[in-house]
Amino acid sequence: MKKIGIMTTGGDCSGLNTVINRIVLGACARGWRTFGIIDGTDGLCHMPANAIELTPESIPIENARLAGSFLHNGNSGIMNFEIAVKMGKIAQFNRNLKRSLSTLKLDALILVGGNGSFSLAYKNNDIYSNLSLICIPKTIDFDIPLTDRTIGFDTAVNELVKYCDQVLLTARSHHRWFVVQTMGRECGRLALNAGVAIGADAIIIPEIKFNIDDLVKHIRCVHRDYGIIMVSEGITLRGHSGRPADMISRALTAAGITNRAAFPDYIQRSGDTTAADRITATKMVACALDAIENRETNVMTALRGGECVTVPLAEFYAAGDISRDPNIPDLCTSNAYVEPDDPLLDAACAMDIYIGEMK
Repeated sequence: MKKIGIMTTGGDCSGLNTVINRIVLGACARGWRTFGIIDGTDGLCHMPANAIELTPESIPIENARLAGSFLHNGNSGIMNFEIAVKMGKIAQFNRNLKRSLSTLKLDALILVGGNGSFSLAYKNNDIYSNLSLICIPKTIDFDIPLTDRTIGFDTAVNELVKYCDQVLLTARSHHRWFVVQTMGRECGRLALNAGVAIGADAIIIPEIKFNIDDLVKHIRCVHRDYGIIMVSEGITLRGHSGRPADMISRALTAAGITNRAAFPDYIQRSGDTTAADRITATKMVACALDAIENRETNVMTALRGGECVTVPLAEFYAAGDISRDPNIPDLCTSNAYVEPDDPLLDAACAMDIYIGEMK
C-alpha cells in the first residue's frame, strides 16, 4: 500500500482544499494512505513531523469549495527556507526536512505551491531523493511558465470582478474614478484578465510601459465621468513613491480628475472556488496520481490545451524568466509574465482600453 503526503506552501489562494479533497478521494480509490503535512515545511521541521492521516471525511466534499488550506500554509513564526537563511541554519533546515520525510516513510509527496516553491524544490531536490516528488501549480498571480492555468487564478479574477462591479456603482453615483490595485507581483495577468472582464478604461501592468500624461488624456476622452483604472501592484512610476494605486491617484488628482484609490487586498485570495478552478484542480490531481503510479519524480503538472501533462521541474525552471529572489540569497526563481503577443492585449485595445505604450 502506497503512502503519499500533501503539503501546501507559499501564498494562499482558493482551490487548495479542492486539491486536498481530490487527492484523498483519488488515493482512496487506489487503496493508498494519505498524510497531510501541517504548516508546510515548518511541519517537516518537527520530529516527528507534524502530519495527520487524511480520509474523505477530513474535508467533506461540500467543504472542498472553501478558500484557504485545511493544512495551513504557515504563520509569522514558522520555520521555512527564508527564515532558515536569515538565521544561518539552512544546512540544518535541509537535513531536518530530509530526515523528517524519511521518518514518514512516504512513497510520494505532492507539493502544492507557486514558482518560488517549485524553484526551491528544483534547486534542493536532494531533500526529496528518496520519494516521488510531484508539484501542482497554484497561484493567483499565474506567473508559472509552461502551464495554461494555475489553480486559484480564476477564482481571484472572479473575486476582483465582483469587487469592481460594486465599486462601479458608487463611482457612478459620485461621478468619480476608482484606481483599483490588484495583486500579482511583477506579473500583470490578474490585472489584465479582471480589467478586461469588468470593462476597465485603463489597465496598467508591469510588462508594458505607460505614460501618465497619455493616461490622463485617455481618461479625459472617455464619454463618462466615472469608471475604473486597473493597476497591478508591480508597476512603477518615475518620480513617485508609495503604493501604485496611490501614485496614479495623486497624478490624476493633480490633473483635476476626481478619483479614489481602492485596495481589494486579500479578498483576491478568498471566495468559494469557481467551477473552472475546481475542474483544473481535479485534472491536475488525476495527472499527479498517475505520475506517482508511473514512478515519475521531480515533475510539475501542467494544463496544455485542455489536457493535463507532467513537465520536468528542470524544464519549468529553464523556460521562465530567471530572477533573483529578494528574500532568499543565492536562489533564483523562474517566472512567467504577460507576453507581448497575448491575444487579450489586442482585445483590450480593440475596446479602447488604455494599456500603455503598445508596440
